[in-house]
Amino acid sequence: MEPSLAERLAALWDHLGLGAAHVATQVPADISDFARAHPERIARLILCVPTRLDPTPFLGVSGKVSLIAGDRGMTAEVTARAATRLPGADRILLADYDPPGWADVAAERTTELIAQLREICARHPAGPARISGTGECAGITYSITGTGPALVLFPFFLAPSQWQPALEELARDFTVIVLGGKHLGGVAALEDRAQAPSYRAMFRTLIDTIDPRPGEAILDVGCGSGALDRLLAARLGPANPITATDLNPFLLREAGALAAAEGVAGINFQQANAETLPFPDASFDCAFSITVFEECDADKALAEIFRVMRPGGRAGIVVRAIDVPQWWNLDLPIDLRTRANIPPQSVGPRGVADASLYQRMRAAGFAGLSCFPTMVTLDRTEGPIWRYREDAILPQLSPEETTIWRAAMDAARAEGTLCMAHVLHCVVGTKPAP
Repeated sequence: MEPSLAERLAALWDHLGLGAAHVATQVPADISDFARAHPERIARLILCVPTRLDPTPFLGVSGKVSLIAGDRGMTAEVTARAATRLPGADRILLADYDPPGWADVAAERTTELIAQLREICARHPAGPARISGTGECAGITYSITGTGPALVLFPFFLAPSQWQPALEELARDFTVIVLGGKHLGGVAALEDRAQAPSYRAMFRTLIDTIDPRPGEAILDVGCGSGALDRLLAARLGPANPITATDLNPFLLREAGALAAAEGVAGINFQQANAETLPFPDASFDCAFSITVFEECDADKALAEIFRVMRPGGRAGIVVRAIDVPQWWNLDLPIDLRTRANIPPQSVGPRGVADASLYQRMRAAGFAGLSCFPTMVTLDRTEGPIWRYREDAILPQLSPEETTIWRAAMDAARAEGTLCMAHVLHCVVGTKPAP
């Protein structure tokens, strides 16, 4: 049986010789079970611009929690609600800041973030690590620099620079331990999502509709952890070269490592911005992009995909559907069900996460559109993608409503009917011949 994330972290703490260490993370679910099981091993817990936060697992360490958030938007709302339920927790607001889930806060607010970490941790004692350098323990990678109290930095969800802009300064005061690997952060969520049978079915349908022919070159715009590219490479074999791109160098490193670990060849991982693809006109026969256009200028990205496609080439785009209710198979009061069915409204100012995707695809020049909204079902409640979606709801609930929610979860789990589902907008189009 696979060890739990809390067990992996406990093994890592032991391996590094850590007693009580400072911890900073954007993804509360990465540390919640460890905090509940081993509160004595956390000196201070800094939840840094979380967009999802269930405060319940942190009640046992609430006096050790510091919440860093923007002064408006989702992180401000999430941390304000959590602070009312975590006695003794600090809440620090970064002025004039509204970070989305993919925010690169260490690059955007470097000086402020370093100052806050120094001030927070200075008030609470922590010991150093026993070893230095880089390595791996229990499937979690680590890189250690600096001297002083141990500060363990978990991966941000999707931030391109991760903690890199702050590391040199933080290493002057702390033994900085940067974690990575497939069990943490956005990589864990992307890998977990790609294991869901209905998500794989969506991807198979997308590729079936694109219909790559032997020898055709394929482009993935926004590959993330590379989970879908590995599936595609296994399906197509060496007949189709795959170029998998992402703006995020951290995700690209993790994607390359995961492909190498699984012995998957035939994927060229390359850094690229979806809005300015670094390829000549008419470079690819097929292209796809999955849950990326919510975060960028969708019209620019569609124009770029159209530009790099050869005439007759097919492109498939998938985005989250914030205009269609999600669904939890739980016996809930109508008011609670109504709120739970509202999908997280996570979309950038020029992104697309609704049915306008189809019109935008046609406006970009694609013809012969095949539009197929698709429902994806999740049922692995211990997985990070389930927790990521559930943690968007739990902060909105009162303590009484949280009790009702958990009772409904337990009842559905006992019946074997526990699941949730949400819709993705999917479309495939062809670049017409001149």
